[in-house]
Amino acid sequence: MSSIYQSLKEEAFEANMEIPKRNLAIYTWGNVSAFDKAKGVFAIKPSGVPYDKMTVEDIVVVDLELKKVEGKLNPSSDTPTHAQLYRNFEGIGGVTHTHSPHATSWAQACRCIPLLGTTHADHSANEVPCTPMISKEAVERAYEDETGILIVNTFLHPEKVNACDNNGAIRKPLIPAENPMVLVAGHGPFTWGANAAKSVYNAAVLEEIARMAWITMAVNPLFKPLPDYVVNKHYQRKHGKNAYYGQSTEK
Repeated sequence: MSSIYQSLKEEAFEANMEIPKRNLAIYTWGNVSAFDKAKGVFAIKPSGVPYDKMTVEDIVVVDLELKKVEGKLNPSSDTPTHAQLYRNFEGIGGVTHTHSPHATSWAQACRCIPLLGTTHADHSANEVPCTPMISKEAVERAYEDETGILIVNTFLHPEKVNACDNNGAIRKPLIPAENPMVLVAGHGPFTWGANAAKSVYNAAVLEEIARMAWITMAVNPLFKPLPDYVVNKHYQRKHGKNAYYGQSTEK
């Protein structure tokens, strides 16, 4: 008998397979989850299982209180972080965490990624934020859960954190749907989207943005951020009320 969560597990499995395909992580270094808001559950990669060994049936389904509702294996150790994002970020249906080299390097340097070009502006009108370093007390209390809280506070309650670094502080709340990526200081990137596939797409975009920014700063250490008028043009032409990028679905 097919599971009532079969399609959700297949969505999560297919999205996880994109991680090695897009060179976003090696071995077991990453995870994707897919959220069903109506059922209040999400499907996520099992902990420590290599991508080339994983099957759809290995995917684990848990609820937002982290109770396992289907699956024989242990869910990803990052499951509490995913749960925090689903609880607090309205409208997201997928979360991806990787250790892609360039994005992770920025996270390890505890640096936000400045908005330097139109590639970045096509996806977000803001720099990619980096959280503060997680505190010793938070690590000892509940590391993965506190990582999620740190991300949420960096976005929705920046006054609660000393974000972000010498690139400048986040002075106002960020809208998760408009800024679908973050760097966790000393750790790595998390991205999200309307579904699991979109969250992996955003992880691939973030890795390219991180790589391009590093190259740009190496070529010109006296770089300047992209002017606001160019940022706004590129972001609005794809995401604004009168967006015209791509093909119309109207007939």
